[in-house]
Amino acid sequence: DKYVGELDADNVADYAAAGYITGLGDKWSSYIPAENYEAYRMSGEGKGCGIGVSVTSTETSIRVTLVYDDSPAAKAGIQKGDYILGTGDLTTEKDGSSAVISAISGKEGTDVTVTVKKADGSAKELTMQRAVVTQKMAWGKMLNDKIGYIRITQFTGVTGEQYQEAFDDLQKQGMEKMIVDLRDNPGGLLDSVCDVLRKILPEGLIVYTEDKDGNREEEKCDGKNELRIPLAVLVNESSASASEIFAGAVQDYGIGTIVGTTTYGKGVVQSIRQLSDGSAIKLTVANYYTPKGNNINKTGIKPDIEVSLDTSLLNKNKDEITHDEDNQLQEALKAVEKEK
Repeated sequence: DKYVGELDADNVADYAAAGYITGLGDKWSSYIPAENYEAYRMSGEGKGCGIGVSVTSTETSIRVTLVYDDSPAAKAGIQKGDYILGTGDLTTEKDGSSAVISAISGKEGTDVTVTVKKADGSAKELTMQRAVVTQKMAWGKMLNDKIGYIRITQFTGVTGEQYQEAFDDLQKQGMEKMIVDLRDNPGGLLDSVCDVLRKILPEGLIVYTEDKDGNREEEKCDGKNELRIPLAVLVNESSASASEIFAGAVQDYGIGTIVGTTTYGKGVVQSIRQLSDGSAIKLTVANYYTPKGNNINKTGIKPDIEVSLDTSLLNKNKDEITHDEDNQLQEALKAVEKEK
């Protein structure tokens, strides 16, 4: 009542709620304002509103690594290997890649102009209409005539279906051994990773959670789709949460070789609760445990074969390491090639 300036009651309420959750001292718990909730919900479903590309980025560089079929980007002529230089008044060089990536997302049906550098060095301004696109969370390829490779970037509502499509396609191509790449996968939905693991594990426990009162909930597998070919799983220090549930279950059952570096170490589970005004609270509500009862919070999962990625090749003005140059992948190849 005494404040001398203009009072935005909704803004004050948002910050009060955010401060309350921040006061818990838990970096995984957060407050989601009402205007951000729909985008958050869509992200969990594996959808987003933008132009339909996956990218890799440094502080001042954005490289397109995947263009989704029938997306605004595909229709505008953006191709894998193109560089996004900016949008509107923002540029990667001046404002950084994060600001540009954020600005490209927006409301469905609105226009966005993106400056793109093509392979021949030319720069083009391409205008397209933002749309809701289903993001590619899992895809595969054959590394040779016997070994298949599936990359999973996050566990969302679409990951299980996309994993199965990739697996089925690789089987048709003669896959006899498999590598699953979970490097830099931040995790995602518990239901999603369990969905994928039910296509791999033998009968038994996948993971269990315990809340503060000791109440236990178990996720189980019936073993009907047990994987019966050699398996290696690639992880690194950015493989977290649901990725660690995946690696932990594979390691506990001894059905595959974990290759890479020790994982992040996030062994807690969050629950989303929407409030009456449309905002929501993401709250840490339980710890999770691998089938053998291991809680990996703050310790991570130690690989069976420890090998750090040799990034020296990236110092030669390259933006990605090819499969042939990827020393962690080469170790995973050796691991599955030894198995019959």
